[in-house]
Amino acid sequence: MHQVSGRALLGFSLALTTAVLWGVLPIVLKVLLDFLTASTLTGVRFLVAALLVGLWLQAQGQWPRLSLLSRQGILLLLIAIAGLLANYLMYMSGLNYLTAETGQLLIQLAPFLMMLGGVWLFKERLQLWQKVGALVLLIGLLLFFNERLVPLLTSVSEESWGLLLIIGAAVTWAAYALAQKQLLVHYSSQQIMVLIYCAGALVFMPLSDLQPLWHLSLWHWLFLLFCCLNTVVAYGAFAEALHHWEAYKVSAVLAITPLVTILVAKGLHALQPDWLRPEPLNGWAILGACLVVTGSMITALSPLWRQYFHRSIKKAT
Repeated sequence: MHQVSGRALLGFSLALTTAVLWGVLPIVLKVLLDFLTASTLTGVRFLVAALLVGLWLQAQGQWPRLSLLSRQGILLLLIAIAGLLANYLMYMSGLNYLTAETGQLLIQLAPFLMMLGGVWLFKERLQLWQKVGALVLLIGLLLFFNERLVPLLTSVSEESWGLLLIIGAAVTWAAYALAQKQLLVHYSSQQIMVLIYCAGALVFMPLSDLQPLWHLSLWHWLFLLFCCLNTVVAYGAFAEALHHWEAYKVSAVLAITPLVTILVAKGLHALQPDWLRPEPLNGWAILGACLVVTGSMITALSPLWRQYFHRSIKKAT
């Protein structure tokens, strides 16, 4: 079993880096979607990630061998590839109709869906604090949409399609994550990711419209470079954080990602109003966003609280 190094400050710093990178990503994507299609952005990101991670694995002599997989393993790999490719495309397509803040809050459903999938597929037990966290998150989402909930449920609009696409992205991410969990028996996380990146480049690059690239400004080229590097750097920081800090603590830090998105969106709008229109949030919506983050943290920290509860009972007896 893997043992953490105990370097808590380094683990926290790496987890915070990941949260900030993931928090900024939907804002940058939202700006670029005014110039590039979702397929183009997805294809370019996968191509760059495949080249960077592929060259690194090749230099390390760790390129994944498909011969290691059984038929079941190949099926799991196909599920992981289809799940993450669909997640990328549906998430960015959803951002065409939603603000970055709304998209980031909704995608917080992904780890909860993965948790439910683990209960269904692997017969994992759903702990009390996980149930509390899920309830708090759902209440937070309802409060966040307090002014728009009735129109969203009673009429078909662009925002409704955006919500469905982001929810679909959360479902497909959960499918990818559950498949990857089983594939880790055969490959490292980077080996799995490079196969997904290569598949994504092969699928989306032929569907990409590269002509608008030649008309991007320097700022937009920098934004595109950030998007391409974000997945590799963020996932690398995330994996390294798990080497130094417990998984539930890393997850608790990552729960602040939606708040990062909200704050950065407002800051970018103040600097460049033409680039981004921030989400107009009333008091209930702000409270809802905070509850979404709180629900994610409660679920992430449930192992810690369960251990504390059991120790308290033992001391009492």
